[in-house]
Amino acid sequence: MSNHFSADNLKFPGDDRRLELTDVFAFASPEDPGKTVLIIDANPTVAPPPIPAPTTGPEFCPGAVYRINIDSDGDAQADVAFTFTFSEYANGSQTGTAWCATGGDARQPEPAGQVLVDSFPVSFDGSAQPILVGGPSQIRLFAGLRSDPFFADVEGALHGFEWTGHDDFAGNNVDSIVLEVPADLLGSGPSIGMWASISRRENGVLEQMDRGGNPTINPFINPDGEKNLYNTRQPADDVANYLGPWSQLLIEKGGYSPEEAKAVAMQVLPDILRYDRGKAAAYPNGRALTDDVFSMRFAWLTNGKVPPTGLMPHADLMPRFPYLGPPTPGH
Repeated sequence: MSNHFSADNLKFPGDDRRLELTDVFAFASPEDPGKTVLIIDANPTVAPPPIPAPTTGPEFCPGAVYRINIDSDGDAQADVAFTFTFSEYANGSQTGTAWCATGGDARQPEPAGQVLVDSFPVSFDGSAQPILVGGPSQIRLFAGLRSDPFFADVEGALHGFEWTGHDDFAGNNVDSIVLEVPADLLGSGPSIGMWASISRRENGVLEQMDRGGNPTINPFINPDGEKNLYNTRQPADDVANYLGPWSQLLIEKGGYSPEEAKAVAMQVLPDILRYDRGKAAAYPNGRALTDDVFSMRFAWLTNGKVPPTGLMPHADLMPRFPYLGPPTPGH
């Protein structure tokens, strides 16, 4: 379930699906290879059975801070950060504000740095007009409701990996933030790391509710009682906190040797999506919208014992910005 349902007991963080970070993508722009596409998805319309979806709407959570972090020097600290906040949802509309911070400002939890655009419209009707920042050759931005690109056979996973051929995420929607930025804005070298977070203000304090870089990590690996804690932590602390327990899990689930388990765990520690932009994006090098990460994670956990699901990427993906398919009506 990628990072869908990443709180304890298959719930949404804070019991609010608008705070659920589902997926993170990074790949070269199909329209301009000199630009990098960064996508984060949240607020899934699908609910984990047998729990009904909370009664929130299609909007981004007002007042929450949605954040894309870029590490350009490999120290698991943000060197560039894009943050987004959104207005109240009223009469079917909502607006957002986007910031870009670098250096020390990029490591501040609050929105910081330069305001890229203020009060831009959020799309709920399927329209996908990009917001241009700094002219047509610079940043393109989109925020709004889109088709969820994640595909997975959840029923098969719950019943001994007897794959059913059914995609439990087909026809569902997510709130998407799509950035297309000049590659050099993210650092001069080819390699970057990306992770995202969603934070909510409680009693005047900004509390991180969800975070992730690699797909299918927290819901698949951490036990209940640990998922919420994981969501509050930072990647820079991941190796110290999780190398031991995750290595042990890989020994038990996959039959890895202790040395193999440590090396395999380090493929996703810290929990940052690594992307060498000199190579084609295909997970674990970045992540394309068509990558079958559900199958990959089970193969990773079991040392290749679980075969792929056989599911195909969603057919509504677009060859042009914002690349995600239009939302399914009524979801």
